[in-house]
Amino acid sequence: MRACESLERLEFSGKEADNILAIVPGAKRFAALGFDASRANATRADLSQYQIVHFPTHGCVNEDHPELSGVALSQFEPTGLSTDRFLRLHDIFNLNLGAELVVLSACKTGIGKEVQAEGLIGLTRGFMYARAKRVVVSLWNVNDVATSQLMQKYYQQMLQKGLNTVQALREAQL
Repeated sequence: MRACESLERLEFSGKEADNILAIVPGAKRFAALGFDASRANATRADLSQYQIVHFPTHGCVNEDHPELSGVALSQFEPTGLSTDRFLRLHDIFNLNLGAELVVLSACKTGIGKEVQAEGLIGLTRGFMYARAKRVVVSLWNVNDVATSQLMQKYYQQMLQKGLNTVQALREAQL
């Protein structure tokens, strides 16, 4: 995971999550922020009960070896010890989400490796294999502040105004 050897703290990812959580009814949400953003929580079997799974984090994409791609989780345990800080593509393939929507609010998460007769191998493929019906990704680097604002508008359009995922993203971008 050469691209993710050192990750800057995303100052607005927590605010992004809080703003989205404020829109979602309490009984229909689960949050794993800070130290709780662990592999154990990211691979919980009961994630299949949620319609939307949102990752406000760093995307780590290896175009040469897509199996090394993943999304960043908490880098440390509450005790201060370093931890396995990535949800890798093979972990994602083994999830059973069944979510209507997975949002990877992170840089370059839509990039992958094109394999003849297979198509693009990357994070999107992994989440689709995990039975996500739709996956929102980025093809480029994204700004932490702007992405936080975009995601808040996106969820407002979708959850409060009832727009579908495509319409909501379009309206949020305007």
